[in-house]
Amino acid sequence: MLVGVTLTVRLGFWQLSRAAEKETRHAVIVAQMSAPVLNTPALLAQSAQFEQLHQRVELQGEWLPEYTVYLDNRPMSGHAGFWVLTPLKLNATTRVLVQRGWVPRHQLDRTLLPTIQSPAGEVRVHGRIAPPPSHLMALSTEPEVTDTASKPSKIRQNLNLETYATQTGGEFAAVVLQTDPASDGLLREWPEIAAGVEKNLAYAFQWFALAALQLMLYIWFQFIQPYRHARRSSL
Repeated sequence: MLVGVTLTVRLGFWQLSRAAEKETRHAVIVAQMSAPVLNTPALLAQSAQFEQLHQRVELQGEWLPEYTVYLDNRPMSGHAGFWVLTPLKLNATTRVLVQRGWVPRHQLDRTLLPTIQSPAGEVRVHGRIAPPPSHLMALSTEPEVTDTASKPSKIRQNLNLETYATQTGGEFAAVVLQTDPASDGLLREWPEIAAGVEKNLAYAFQWFALAALQLMLYIWFQFIQPYRHARRSSL
């Protein structure tokens, strides 16, 4: 009983410590998102700032629409669709990859892409520096569809950032999640970044409940039941 209770209580406190770590990381993210917005000149002056995840930015540059890709199986508000990503050229040597928004997928033909606008000339993009798009489980690392024998499809299940950078002519300084209101035929109802401690707190409760159950069963079988049996025998 002592071993079981000690183990489950320690596991419960471990889950609480994991929840505390997540809350600390979330507080750092919130603080970073509350920092002053960095514009293109400031970022280009200190390129290390491109590595500050969740930093809000205001970018000026030109779209490179010929390199637009659509990440498949990315739902939004319960509807199937694509995440649309397009490189944005800030100057002659610096580019960022912008996750521009979401578009619905055609219900009958998944290869039929909706029309989006990529205005020519200089554009202004508001967003925040983000990690690369998450990877989904795939049966193959090769492009699923190709336009020609040598040209990968615009539709991808996942995006290998290094390979994509090589295909499009150079490295990206950062990935930016665009947060402007819906425009250019794209929706941007991105989920808010949460601490995600609910699961850890639930696990902690389960471990503490198991410890309490073990203790109660021990008291019942070792003390209460023998006492009741002894009383019945004495009558």
